[in-house]
Amino acid sequence: MLAFNFQNRYFLCSEYVDMRNGFDGLAGIVRNRLGQNPLSGDIFIFINKSRTHIKLLYWDGDGFALFYKRLEKGRYTETRANNQKCKHIKRDELLMLLEGLSFDKMKKKKRFKLSEKNTKE
Repeated sequence: MLAFNFQNRYFLCSEYVDMRNGFDGLAGIVRNRLGQNPLSGDIFIFINKSRTHIKLLYWDGDGFALFYKRLEKGRYTETRANNQKCKHIKRDELLMLLEGLSFDKMKKKKRFKLSEKNTKE
């Protein structure tokens, strides 16, 4: 089952993708175009050119899982990044993307982040 947790890493593909691609086609894009390992357990996010469809691909240990959503109205936020084939995003940013919010223009307030330094004390 696909769970959006803080342990996962999320990679948003900056190039538009043909939504006719299935498991193998998207895994090929991850490997060949993005230079990532599709078997890593990371979640890879793809959006079509008209920004009305989104697919999330991830390896859950014994097979690929695919989440696919088509908007009936509206469009997903522009995702093209300068000189980046994929953009590492946070869980919160993925949830905002799925809800139709633009995370590029939002400013996040400072928060505590647990680091190795904090855990050794």
